Amino acid sequence: MLTTGPALLAGALGSVGAVLLASLAGALGSVGAVLLLAPGGRRTGAARGARALRLLAAAGARLRPGRAAAPRDLGARIAAAGRPAGLGVREVMAAKVGAGLLMGLLAMPLATAAPGRLGLLLTVAGPLAGFLAPDLWLARLAAERARRVRRELPGLLDLLRVTVEAGGSLAGSLNAVGERAEGPLAAEWRATGRQVGVGVPLATALEEMSERVPLPEIRALVAALDRARRHGAPLAETLAAQASDARFSLARRIREDAARAGPKIQLVVALLLVPSVLLLVAAALVAALLDGGGQALPV
Repeated sequence: MLTTGPALLAGALGSVGAVLLASLAGALGSVGAVLLLAPGGRRTGAARGARALRLLAAAGARLRPGRAAAPRDLGARIAAAGRPAGLGVREVMAAKVGAGLLMGLLAMPLATAAPGRLGLLLTVAGPLAGFLAPDLWLARLAAERARRVRRELPGLLDLLRVTVEAGGSLAGSLNAVGERAEGPLAAEWRATGRQVGVGVPLATALEEMSERVPLPEIRALVAALDRARRHGAPLAETLAAQASDARFSLARRIREDAARAGPKIQLVVALLLVPSVLLLVAAALVAALLDGGGQALPV
């Protein structure tokens, strides 16, 4: 019994280790597929994600038996992400199907090696993670775009105010400022100015811009411009007030992000660093117990 005890313990530990490694490999595979499509906060990352999404869309379009019903808000989420690489609802849905199939194929070997219900869990979690990966990519891209818009809004509003004070119309000033600046907000202003230039009413063009950039600051700006146009209020004063509000909102968000950073760091320390140290200590104790032939450790 004394000789078989350590052997049984070592076998049990080996089995548990294999299960944990299989689970970890499956989780890392899903996370890796998501990070492959992540924007990374840069144009190159967004371009790589769009190319990967197009490859998945091509695979999904070939393998999809029929047209899957897209969520109603998918088009709005694509527009909020800046419509990367001109992707539409059909391409994103095909990419979701292709990513689900790819992750399902990658999860099959792990599922067959995993014991019991863990294999079933990996079989379901793999395709599900792949199917949701494009949604996560769009959400991260939209969040990064919203952060850039909030950072750019106060400065561009000041430039717009100066241009309007110089005698330019609102549509012409939006186009002029957008041509001389860079970033997602400048691109939206260029698009709005061009829409008005081809005959679209200004109110309609501004409303469409607020739909493509669904932020409270942009909706407040569009509403203020509409009120100024209807009541005849000076545009320069309205733009100055909006620039001040945008700066205040940006500073408040920065303070809130800084306040949330402390608890996040504490959570990482509590959930990752401390357990990892305890696991190392436990592994050393188990190794010492096995080397001692199952006898009690000296105190």
